[in-house]
Amino acid sequence: MQDLEMRHLNGPEVGWDGQKAMEKAKALLRRGTFFSNYIIAFVIILTLNFVLPRMMPGDPLQAIYGEEALLAMTPQLEAELVSRLALDQSIGQQFVAYILALLSGDLGHSYYYNQEVLSVILDFLPWTLLLTGTALVISTLAGLILGIESGYRRGRQLDKTLLAGLMFLSGFPDFFMGIVLLLVFGVVMGMVPLSGALTPYSGLEGLPLALDILHHLLAPLAALVLVRVTSAYLLTRNTMITTLKENFILTARAKGCTEGQIKYRHAGRNSLLPVVTATGLLIPHLITGALFVEIVFSYPGVGWLLYNALLTRDYPLIQGILLMVTVAVLLANLLVDLLYSKLDPRVSHAR
Repeated sequence: MQDLEMRHLNGPEVGWDGQKAMEKAKALLRRGTFFSNYIIAFVIILTLNFVLPRMMPGDPLQAIYGEEALLAMTPQLEAELVSRLALDQSIGQQFVAYILALLSGDLGHSYYYNQEVLSVILDFLPWTLLLTGTALVISTLAGLILGIESGYRRGRQLDKTLLAGLMFLSGFPDFFMGIVLLLVFGVVMGMVPLSGALTPYSGLEGLPLALDILHHLLAPLAALVLVRVTSAYLLTRNTMITTLKENFILTARAKGCTEGQIKYRHAGRNSLLPVVTATGLLIPHLITGALFVEIVFSYPGVGWLLYNALLTRDYPLIQGILLMVTVAVLLANLLVDLLYSKLDPRVSHAR
Protein backbone atom coordinates (compact mmCIF):
# COMPACT_ATOMS: atom_id res chain seq x y z
CA MET A 1 0.00 0.00 0.00
CA GLN A 2 2.82 2.34 0.87
CA ASP A 3 4.56 1.51 -2.43
CA LEU A 4 1.39 2.31 -4.34
CA GLU A 5 1.11 5.66 -2.59
CA MET A 6 4.75 6.44 -3.40
CA ARG A 7 4.21 5.56 -7.06
CA HIS A 8 1.11 7.71 -7.10
CA LEU A 9 3.08 10.62 -5.69
CA ASN A 10 6.13 10.12 -7.93
CA GLY A 11 4.16 9.52 -11.12
CA PRO A 12 3.00 13.10 -11.73
CA GLU A 13 6.46 14.38 -10.84
CA VAL A 14 8.09 12.24 -13.53
CA GLY A 15 5.38 13.24 -16.00
CA TRP A 16 5.93 16.92 -15.21
CA ASP A 17 9.68 16.57 -15.84
CA GLY A 18 8.96 14.90 -19.16
CA GLN A 19 6.57 17.67 -20.12
CA LYS A 20 9.17 20.29 -19.29
CA ALA A 21 11.74 18.45 -21.37
CA MET A 22 9.32 18.30 -24.30
CA GLU A 23 8.61 22.02 -24.01
CA LYS A 24 12.34 22.77 -24.01
CA ALA A 25 12.83 20.56 -27.05
CA LYS A 26 9.98 22.31 -28.86
CA ALA A 27 11.44 25.72 -27.96
CA LEU A 28 14.84 24.68 -29.31
CA LEU A 29 13.19 23.36 -32.47
CA ARG A 30 11.30 26.63 -32.97
CA ARG A 31 14.47 28.62 -32.42
CA GLY A 32 16.41 26.42 -34.83
CA THR A 33 13.70 26.81 -37.48
CA PHE A 34 13.67 30.58 -36.90
CA PHE A 35 17.42 30.96 -37.44
CA SER A 36 17.50 28.43 -40.29
CA ASN A 37 15.14 30.63 -42.32
CA TYR A 38 17.63 33.50 -42.15
CA ILE A 39 20.55 31.19 -42.90
CA ILE A 40 18.75 29.88 -46.00
CA ALA A 41 18.00 33.43 -47.15
CA PHE A 42 21.64 34.40 -46.61
CA VAL A 43 22.86 31.40 -48.63
CA ILE A 44 20.44 32.28 -51.45
CA ILE A 45 21.75 35.86 -51.52
CA LEU A 46 25.35 34.68 -51.73
CA THR A 47 24.50 32.15 -54.42
CA LEU A 48 22.65 34.69 -56.58
CA ASN A 49 25.52 37.15 -56.23
CA PHE A 50 27.86 34.43 -57.47
CA VAL A 51 25.68 32.90 -60.20
CA LEU A 52 24.14 35.93 -61.93
CA PRO A 53 27.37 37.38 -63.43
CA ARG A 54 28.39 33.91 -64.60
CA MET A 55 25.02 33.34 -66.30
CA MET A 56 25.55 36.32 -68.59
CA PRO A 57 26.65 35.46 -72.13
CA GLY A 58 30.29 35.74 -73.10
CA ASP A 59 33.43 35.75 -71.03
CA PRO A 60 32.70 35.79 -67.24
CA LEU A 61 35.50 38.30 -66.73
CA GLN A 62 33.85 40.57 -69.29
CA ALA A 63 30.47 40.14 -67.57
CA ILE A 64 31.98 41.03 -64.20
CA TYR A 65 34.19 43.94 -65.23
CA GLY A 66 32.71 45.10 -68.53
CA GLU A 67 34.15 45.42 -72.00
CA GLU A 68 35.58 48.90 -71.40
CA ALA A 69 37.58 47.73 -68.40
CA LEU A 70 38.97 44.73 -70.27
CA LEU A 71 40.19 46.95 -73.08
CA ALA A 72 42.14 49.06 -70.59
CA MET A 73 43.54 46.08 -68.66
CA THR A 74 47.09 44.90 -69.01
CA PRO A 75 47.63 41.16 -69.62
CA GLN A 76 49.24 40.89 -66.20
CA LEU A 77 46.18 42.39 -64.46
CA GLU A 78 43.82 40.21 -66.46
CA ALA A 79 45.78 37.08 -65.48
CA GLU A 80 45.75 38.15 -61.83
CA LEU A 81 41.97 38.64 -61.89
CA VAL A 82 41.42 35.28 -63.56
CA SER A 83 43.51 33.66 -60.84
CA ARG A 84 41.79 35.57 -58.04
CA LEU A 85 38.28 34.70 -59.27
CA ALA A 86 39.34 31.09 -60.08
CA LEU A 87 37.81 31.46 -63.55
CA ASP A 88 40.24 28.85 -64.90
CA GLN A 89 38.77 26.24 -62.51
CA SER A 90 35.46 24.36 -62.23
CA ILE A 91 32.29 26.10 -61.09
CA GLY A 92 32.45 24.36 -57.71
CA GLN A 93 36.01 25.50 -57.13
CA GLN A 94 35.02 29.02 -58.18
CA PHE A 95 32.22 29.05 -55.59
CA VAL A 96 34.58 27.86 -52.86
CA ALA A 97 37.09 30.56 -53.83
CA TYR A 98 34.26 33.12 -53.82
CA ILE A 99 33.15 32.16 -50.30
CA LEU A 100 36.72 32.16 -48.99
CA ALA A 101 37.26 35.60 -50.50
CA LEU A 102 34.12 36.92 -48.82
CA LEU A 103 35.21 35.51 -45.47
CA SER A 104 38.48 37.40 -45.82
CA GLY A 105 36.64 40.62 -46.73
CA ASP A 106 37.51 40.49 -50.42
CA LEU A 107 34.50 41.77 -52.41
CA GLY A 108 36.54 42.31 -55.54
CA HIS A 109 38.53 45.14 -57.05
CA SER A 110 36.97 48.40 -58.27
CA TYR A 111 38.68 49.35 -61.51
CA TYR A 112 37.17 52.87 -61.46
CA TYR A 113 38.49 53.76 -57.99
CA ASN A 114 41.47 51.38 -58.34
CA GLN A 115 40.85 50.10 -54.81
CA GLU A 116 39.37 47.11 -53.09
CA VAL A 117 35.56 47.23 -53.18
CA LEU A 118 35.28 46.88 -49.40
CA SER A 119 37.55 49.86 -48.72
CA VAL A 120 35.60 51.99 -51.22
CA ILE A 121 32.27 51.12 -49.61
CA LEU A 122 33.61 51.76 -46.10
CA ASP A 123 34.66 55.26 -47.18
CA PHE A 124 31.07 56.14 -48.11
CA LEU A 125 29.17 54.00 -45.60
CA PRO A 126 29.38 56.36 -42.55
CA TRP A 127 27.37 59.06 -44.37
CA THR A 128 24.61 56.58 -45.21
CA LEU A 129 24.54 55.29 -41.63
CA LEU A 130 24.29 58.86 -40.36
CA LEU A 131 21.39 59.63 -42.70
CA THR A 132 19.40 56.39 -42.29
CA GLY A 133 20.05 56.02 -38.55
CA THR A 134 18.95 59.58 -37.78
CA ALA A 135 15.91 59.24 -40.05
CA LEU A 136 14.90 55.97 -38.39
CA VAL A 137 15.12 57.40 -34.86
CA ILE A 138 13.33 60.66 -35.68
CA SER A 139 10.55 59.07 -37.76
CA THR A 140 9.89 56.41 -35.10
CA LEU A 141 9.84 58.85 -32.17
CA ALA A 142 7.80 61.41 -34.08
CA GLY A 143 5.30 58.76 -35.20
CA LEU A 144 5.02 57.46 -31.64
CA ILE A 145 4.45 60.88 -30.05
CA LEU A 146 2.10 62.16 -32.76
CA GLY A 147 0.19 58.86 -32.73
CA ILE A 148 -0.31 59.02 -28.96
CA GLU A 149 -1.51 62.62 -29.08
CA SER A 150 -3.75 61.99 -32.08
CA GLY A 151 -5.28 58.81 -30.70
CA TYR A 152 -5.88 60.45 -27.34
CA ARG A 153 -7.72 63.29 -29.09
CA ARG A 154 -9.62 61.14 -31.57
CA GLY A 155 -12.12 63.11 -33.64
CA ARG A 156 -10.80 66.51 -32.57
CA GLN A 157 -9.20 69.09 -34.83
CA LEU A 158 -5.61 68.03 -34.04
CA ASP A 159 -6.39 64.40 -34.86
CA LYS A 160 -8.06 65.31 -38.16
CA THR A 161 -5.22 67.62 -39.19
CA LEU A 162 -2.47 65.13 -38.37
CA LEU A 163 -4.28 62.24 -40.03
CA ALA A 164 -4.97 64.14 -43.26
CA GLY A 165 -1.54 65.78 -43.44
CA LEU A 166 0.53 62.67 -42.78
CA MET A 167 -1.56 60.52 -45.11
CA PHE A 168 -0.98 63.13 -47.82
CA LEU A 169 2.80 63.17 -47.27
CA SER A 170 3.07 59.38 -47.24
CA GLY A 171 1.80 59.23 -50.81
CA PHE A 172 4.96 60.83 -52.21
CA PRO A 173 8.04 58.77 -53.14
CA ASP A 174 11.28 59.60 -51.35
CA PHE A 175 13.06 60.98 -54.40
CA PHE A 176 10.08 63.19 -55.33
CA MET A 177 9.94 64.62 -51.80
CA GLY A 178 13.67 65.21 -52.02
CA ILE A 179 13.31 67.04 -55.33
CA VAL A 180 10.56 69.27 -53.90
CA LEU A 181 12.60 70.13 -50.82
CA LEU A 182 15.68 70.76 -52.92
CA LEU A 183 13.84 73.13 -55.25
CA VAL A 184 11.95 75.00 -52.52
CA PHE A 185 14.51 75.28 -49.74
CA GLY A 186 17.67 74.96 -51.81
CA VAL A 187 17.10 76.71 -55.13
CA VAL A 188 14.30 79.19 -54.34
CA MET A 189 14.94 80.07 -50.69
CA GLY A 190 18.65 79.17 -50.49
CA MET A 191 18.28 77.83 -46.96
CA VAL A 192 19.99 74.45 -47.49
CA PRO A 193 23.00 73.39 -49.60
CA LEU A 194 22.28 71.86 -52.98
CA SER A 195 24.76 68.99 -52.68
CA GLY A 196 27.41 67.34 -50.56
CA ALA A 197 27.68 66.37 -46.90
CA LEU A 198 29.95 69.24 -45.82
CA THR A 199 31.47 72.38 -47.24
CA PRO A 200 34.66 71.44 -49.14
CA TYR A 201 37.95 73.10 -48.22
CA SER A 202 36.27 74.95 -45.35
CA GLY A 203 38.86 73.95 -42.77
CA LEU A 204 36.15 73.70 -40.08
CA GLU A 205 36.73 71.72 -36.90
CA GLY A 206 34.81 70.83 -33.78
CA LEU A 207 31.37 72.35 -33.30
CA PRO A 208 31.41 74.45 -36.52
CA LEU A 209 32.14 71.28 -38.48
CA ALA A 210 29.28 69.42 -36.76
CA LEU A 211 26.89 72.29 -37.52
CA ASP A 212 28.02 72.33 -41.15
CA ILE A 213 27.38 68.57 -41.44
CA LEU A 214 23.95 69.04 -39.84
CA HIS A 215 23.17 71.87 -42.26
CA HIS A 216 23.87 69.60 -45.23
CA LEU A 217 21.94 66.74 -43.59
CA LEU A 218 18.68 68.63 -42.99
CA ALA A 219 17.11 68.40 -46.46
CA PRO A 220 17.77 64.69 -47.22
CA LEU A 221 16.84 63.82 -43.66
CA ALA A 222 13.55 65.71 -43.93
CA ALA A 223 12.74 63.92 -47.20
CA LEU A 224 13.09 60.50 -45.53
CA VAL A 225 11.32 61.43 -42.29
CA LEU A 226 8.29 63.13 -43.87
CA VAL A 227 7.52 60.11 -46.05
CA ARG A 228 8.09 57.44 -43.39
CA VAL A 229 6.65 58.90 -40.21
CA THR A 230 3.10 57.91 -41.23
CA SER A 231 3.44 54.15 -40.67
CA ALA A 232 4.51 54.49 -37.03
CA TYR A 233 1.92 57.24 -36.53
CA LEU A 234 -1.01 55.17 -37.82
CA LEU A 235 -0.11 52.08 -35.80
CA THR A 236 0.33 54.11 -32.61
CA ARG A 237 -2.91 56.02 -33.16
CA ASN A 238 -4.96 52.88 -33.78
CA THR A 239 -3.42 51.12 -30.78
CA MET A 240 -4.15 54.14 -28.58
CA ILE A 241 -7.79 54.21 -29.66
CA THR A 242 -8.18 50.52 -28.79
CA THR A 243 -6.22 50.71 -25.55
CA LEU A 244 -8.16 53.67 -24.18
CA LYS A 245 -11.27 51.45 -24.13
CA GLU A 246 -9.64 48.81 -21.90
CA ASN A 247 -10.66 48.27 -18.29
CA PHE A 248 -7.23 49.06 -16.86
CA ILE A 249 -7.53 52.61 -18.22
CA LEU A 250 -10.78 53.05 -16.29
CA THR A 251 -9.04 51.67 -13.23
CA ALA A 252 -6.16 54.13 -13.65
CA ARG A 253 -8.61 57.02 -13.89
CA ALA A 254 -10.47 55.77 -10.81
CA LYS A 255 -7.18 55.67 -8.88
CA GLY A 256 -6.66 59.36 -9.68
CA CYS A 257 -3.89 59.12 -12.27
CA THR A 258 -3.27 62.29 -14.22
CA GLU A 259 -4.09 62.53 -17.91
CA GLY A 260 -0.39 62.60 -18.74
CA GLN A 261 0.21 59.36 -16.82
CA ILE A 262 -2.74 57.68 -18.52
CA LYS A 263 -1.65 58.91 -21.92
CA TYR A 264 2.01 57.88 -21.82
CA ARG A 265 2.60 55.49 -18.92
CA HIS A 266 -0.49 53.30 -19.29
CA ALA A 267 -1.87 53.62 -22.82
CA GLY A 268 1.31 54.78 -24.54
CA ARG A 269 3.41 51.85 -23.37
CA ASN A 270 1.00 49.44 -25.08
CA SER A 271 1.75 51.17 -28.38
CA LEU A 272 5.42 50.16 -28.37
CA LEU A 273 5.00 46.66 -29.82
CA PRO A 274 3.26 47.75 -33.05
CA VAL A 275 5.85 50.49 -33.47
CA VAL A 276 8.67 47.94 -33.18
CA THR A 277 6.98 45.93 -35.91
CA ALA A 278 6.60 49.04 -38.06
CA THR A 279 10.27 49.86 -37.49
CA GLY A 280 11.29 46.42 -38.70
CA LEU A 281 9.22 46.82 -41.83
CA LEU A 282 10.51 50.36 -42.27
CA ILE A 283 14.22 49.52 -42.33
CA PRO A 284 14.37 47.86 -45.79
CA HIS A 285 12.32 50.65 -47.38
CA LEU A 286 14.37 53.26 -45.53
CA ILE A 287 17.63 51.85 -46.89
CA THR A 288 16.36 51.73 -50.48
CA GLY A 289 14.79 55.16 -50.12
CA ALA A 290 18.03 56.60 -48.81
CA LEU A 291 19.84 55.35 -51.92
CA PHE A 292 17.57 57.48 -54.15
CA VAL A 293 17.60 60.50 -51.83
CA GLU A 294 21.40 60.50 -51.81
CA ILE A 295 21.37 60.65 -55.61
CA VAL A 296 18.97 63.65 -55.57
CA PHE A 297 21.10 65.61 -53.10
CA SER A 298 24.49 64.27 -54.33
CA TYR A 299 24.99 63.14 -50.75
CA PRO A 300 28.23 61.08 -50.61
CA GLY A 301 26.72 57.88 -49.26
CA VAL A 302 26.37 54.36 -50.59
CA GLY A 303 23.44 55.38 -52.83
CA TRP A 304 25.50 58.05 -54.56
CA LEU A 305 28.35 55.55 -54.84
CA LEU A 306 26.00 53.02 -56.46
CA TYR A 307 24.86 55.65 -58.94
CA ASN A 308 28.46 56.41 -59.95
CA ALA A 309 29.21 52.70 -60.19
CA LEU A 310 26.27 52.28 -62.59
CA LEU A 311 27.44 55.20 -64.71
CA THR A 312 30.97 53.82 -64.96
CA ARG A 313 29.79 50.18 -65.20
CA ASP A 314 31.96 49.22 -62.28
CA TYR A 315 30.35 45.81 -61.89
CA PRO A 316 32.41 44.51 -58.93
CA LEU A 317 31.50 47.65 -56.99
CA ILE A 318 27.82 47.27 -57.92
CA GLN A 319 27.87 43.64 -56.78
CA GLY A 320 29.57 44.55 -53.51
CA ILE A 321 27.09 47.33 -52.72
CA LEU A 322 24.02 45.21 -53.50
CA LEU A 323 25.42 42.33 -51.44
CA MET A 324 26.04 44.57 -48.42
CA VAL A 325 22.61 46.22 -48.71
CA THR A 326 20.75 42.91 -48.86
CA VAL A 327 22.75 41.48 -45.96
CA ALA A 328 22.10 44.66 -43.93
CA VAL A 329 18.35 44.34 -44.57
CA LEU A 330 18.46 40.68 -43.53
CA LEU A 331 20.33 41.47 -40.31
CA ALA A 332 17.95 44.33 -39.50
CA ASN A 333 14.94 42.04 -39.83
CA LEU A 334 16.66 39.44 -37.65
CA LEU A 335 17.37 41.97 -34.90
CA VAL A 336 13.80 43.25 -34.99
CA ASP A 337 12.42 39.70 -34.70
CA LEU A 338 14.67 39.02 -31.71
CA LEU A 339 13.73 42.31 -30.06
CA TYR A 340 10.03 41.70 -30.63
CA SER A 341 10.30 38.28 -28.97
CA LYS A 342 11.89 39.91 -25.92
CA LEU A 343 9.20 42.60 -25.69
CA ASP A 344 6.33 40.13 -26.16
CA PRO A 345 7.16 36.52 -25.11
CA ARG A 346 3.87 35.34 -26.64
CA VAL A 347 5.44 35.77 -30.08
CA SER A 348 8.19 33.23 -29.35
CA HIS A 349 5.59 30.69 -28.19
CA ALA A 350 3.50 31.29 -31.30
CA ARG A 351 6.38 30.45 -33.66
